[in-house]
Parts: sequence; structure tokens; C-alpha cells
Amino acid sequence: MVKGPVLIEEEAGSAPHSTPADAPPVPDINTDAPTGQAMRTVAALAARRPSALARWFWRLLIAMVGFFLTLAAWSAVSGLIATYPVLGYAAAVLVGSFLFVLLAIAIKEWAALARLQRLDGVHKAAEAARAAGDLAGARKVVDRLLSLYAARPELEWGRARLSERKGDSFDADGLFDLAEAELLAPLDAAARLEVEAAARQVAAVTALVPLALADVFAALTGNLRMIRRIAEIYGGRAGTLGSWRLTRSVLTHLVATGAVAVGDDLIGSMAGGGLLSKVSRRFGEGVVNGALTARVGVAAIEVCRPLPFHRERRPSVSRLVSRALTGLFPGQGD
Repeated sequence: MVKGPVLIEEEAGSAPHSTPADAPPVPDINTDAPTGQAMRTVAALAARRPSALARWFWRLLIAMVGFFLTLAAWSAVSGLIATYPVLGYAAAVLVGSFLFVLLAIAIKEWAALARLQRLDGVHKAAEAARAAGDLAGARKVVDRLLSLYAARPELEWGRARLSERKGDSFDADGLFDLAEAELLAPLDAAARLEVEAAARQVAAVTALVPLALADVFAALTGNLRMIRRIAEIYGGRAGTLGSWRLTRSVLTHLVATGAVAVGDDLIGSMAGGGLLSKVSRRFGEGVVNGALTARVGVAAIEVCRPLPFHRERRPSVSRLVSRALTGLFPGQGD
């Protein structure tokens, strides 16, 4: 065994007097980068279509439960009428009132779905007329728009201007551009405010509430409310079933196009490699979830808007997020 210090000769060509400053930088591998897990979970849950077997299971279960509940109610009311006529007739009135309310709810949901289909019909007719350069078809679409917004007092001035100036347009593109400027521009502004409010709420709850599944619940309820409000702004006024159906169609489109995937330039520039995500992963998750909520809002605007964007600019997700998060997190919106 060698005792004492061991001398190792320096190899030829090696750099003498190496210092820590000469060492190569350590690569910045951020394994905890925000991924927007809450919004990705909401999108996966809403866009996932159940199998045919699962659909038939729930249909038959609902039908069976409804049948036996109806049979039990009928037996109870019949027995009360036979035993205690006054109580029996009172129970019959209550059951009848309940059935009347159910019928009113069903009619309301049907009307809501009809309004959404009306918006979709106007949108498709506008696309066809613009693609074909059909002025007559464009005028019919504009007349349908005027009828659609006839009961909106805040659009009275725009309707009047559009009615006065629509005869001055001699091509489909010009007529649609006029309708966008006079009728849809105020609605676009209101829809953008709804998207900003939803993005701000989802981001704040994700960043500030450390409870498990709280961010998923906030993202789901916030996006449902936002999509319903956007539909109402453009004239849809979706009901419960209509809102869920619209939400599924919007999120299915986003999942199919990969727009909810995190890691592109937009999300990366906002939170993926930014200072905010290094300071706090929860704040980074909040920014990403807010950005994805804004993406859902822009898709909902495009789905609910009766005319495709042409003259007016499509809302920018980055601008919406910057405006929504101004003052909410340090370094955002500046």
C-alpha cells in the first residue's frame, strides 16, 4: 500500500488551471413543468364517447327506474284515493304538477336545441354563399340574421344601419363584411370578455386552491358556464342538455386537432419555461389552464358565431390570456 499523497500527471493538451467557470453549463431539465393537467382531464372526460353497450345500459336503467317509479306513484295515489279521498286527490294534484314541470323542462330543452341548430344553419348557409359568391344567398342569410336578433335591444342601432346599407353591397363578401361590422362586432367583444373572465377564474383557482380535484372541478364548471354564456351572446341560449352537447362538440374538436396538447410555442412562451413556473408550479399550472380555457373559448366563439370570421379578426388566445391574467400573477400581461 502506497502511503502519502498520490501525484497524477496532467495529460498533454489539457487546459491548465481549470476553474468552475470553465465547466459546461448544467442543462435545465424541468421535469415539473406545468402541463395543464386539469384542462386536459376535462377535455378527455367531455370528449370521450361512451361505447354502445354503455349507452344502452344507461338508457335501459333510466327507463326501468322511471317505469317502476311511475308504477309506485300510481299505486300510491290510487290507494290514497280509495282510502283517504282528500289526501289522494291532493297527491294526484302534486304528481300532475310535477309532470307538468317536467313537460315544461322538456319543451325548454327542445327549444334550446332548436336555437343552436338555427345558429348552425345560418353558419353553414353563410359559408356556402361566401364560397359560391352567391349574392342572393347572402342576402337571405343577412335577413335571417336580422330576424335572429330582432328582439335584442342592444343591437337595434346595428340592425338599423345594416338594413339601410345592405342594398349598397353588390357581392356576397361585402354584404357579409357589413353584417360582421354592424351586428357581430359588439357580440364578439362581449364573448371575449366572457372568455377572459373564465380564463382568469380557472387560473386563480388552480393556483390558489391546493385541494385535490379542485382545479378539475373549477375547469369543468368554468368552461361549461363560459360556453353557455357564449351561446347566449350569439343567440343560442342553450339549455342544460344543449350546453353539454355544445361543450362536447367544442372539446371533441379541440382534442381531435390536438389543440389541448401542451408544449407548443404559445403555452411554452407563457408558462412552460418561464420564470413563473420556476417560482411556483401551481402558478405555472394556473397560467396553462387559463390558456387552455381561452382556447376552448375561442373554439366556442367559432362554433356559436352565425358568420365565420372574415372581416373581423379571430380572437387571439395569447392576447386573451394576457388581458385575463393582467395583475393576477406577477409577470403576466405586461
